[in-house]
Amino acid sequence: MLMGLLSFGGWVLMHVSATSDEGRAAEGPSVRTVLVAFVICVGFSYIAGTSRPIDADEISPGDVAVLSVLSWVGTSLIANDGIASIRRAQVLTRRLAWAGGALGILGLAQFATGQSLIEWISIPGLRTGAFEIFTRDGMVRPSGTATHPIEFGIILTMLLPLALHVAFTDRTMRAWLRWLPVLVLSVAVALTFSRSAYVSIVVAIVILLIGWPPRRRIAFAIGTGTLALLLFAAVPRLFGIINSLFRNVGNDPSISSRTDSYELFWEFFSRWPIFGRGLGTFLPKYRIFDNEYLGLLVGVGIVGTIAFIVVIGAGAYSAIRVHRTNGDSAVRDLGLTLVASIAAGAASLTAFDAFAFPMTMGTLFLLLGLAGALSRMTPATETPPAPAITKRAKEAAAQQTR
Repeated sequence: MLMGLLSFGGWVLMHVSATSDEGRAAEGPSVRTVLVAFVICVGFSYIAGTSRPIDADEISPGDVAVLSVLSWVGTSLIANDGIASIRRAQVLTRRLAWAGGALGILGLAQFATGQSLIEWISIPGLRTGAFEIFTRDGMVRPSGTATHPIEFGIILTMLLPLALHVAFTDRTMRAWLRWLPVLVLSVAVALTFSRSAYVSIVVAIVILLIGWPPRRRIAFAIGTGTLALLLFAAVPRLFGIINSLFRNVGNDPSISSRTDSYELFWEFFSRWPIFGRGLGTFLPKYRIFDNEYLGLLVGVGIVGTIAFIVVIGAGAYSAIRVHRTNGDSAVRDLGLTLVASIAAGAASLTAFDAFAFPMTMGTLFLLLGLAGALSRMTPATETPPAPAITKRAKEAAAQQTR
């Protein structure tokens, strides 16, 4: 929260003191522009929420929600305009892949020991809250430093494509070092026992398979099959639990809780459909929708929800543009990777109230900013206009013909 807010303040100062508009994307919707538009929509929602009769316990969560959005947007803006070169973008990608690997190692240690291990982490000036150990069918569900295994799994699914990109394209490291984060992240995602994470990773992998060359698809299929066999041997109950998660969807209380919320959603949404009742003011005491898009419709209304979807679309479009037009094969692959990661994050929002989980949204907004930065540094491909043929040129050509 603090780093994101400082980033937002730093971006404002950087933008105000700028003498040119070099941060604008070469073509298409600018990630920066749509982010600012989303913040404005959240501001209108905040005004609408505080203008109506509001319960006292809704005021503070509403303030925190606005600060959270400014923090996430600040992270995205400082990445969009602050990354100065392709090389720096690649360095950030490598560090994110390794950060995901470190988070995955912590999750594997939690699964093996059955303990949170978070109490061992001590940061001067801060304190560590109590972390709960989650289980499913008697199996420990790791959560890393996240507050829930669902959030942990979604973060890993967004970072796994980045780790795959580094493993396939970064030749500066030894092979086992490049592939270690991929292995750790893959195993950790499988052990979260989270439907949301499984659906999101399928979305990401499908996008990657569409864009990858045939040889890479074959290598990925072989590696995935081998890893699945090893996981089955190490955790025999794993695939049975995963199968039951999807086979028993109709009898799952978490699914019925989502579907039973639709009537209550419409009751709240119909009262303030345009700008919503205020982001963060729909408290858990009313209901937990477990669908962030429904939560946004209630919190920021149609206008704010559309603005947020446009933010996701602008980030994905920027990454697609990089994949299609950049002259460097590694950068094109990074563009495809970001499309997969952003799509995985966007898909996950249908399955849980993501705005209540800062690690998820902070990661997603950082990826959006990275996509915008790459698009900004990828020049537009333009077809030079055909030379104009004047009347004098026509007469000269006719005389030469004679």
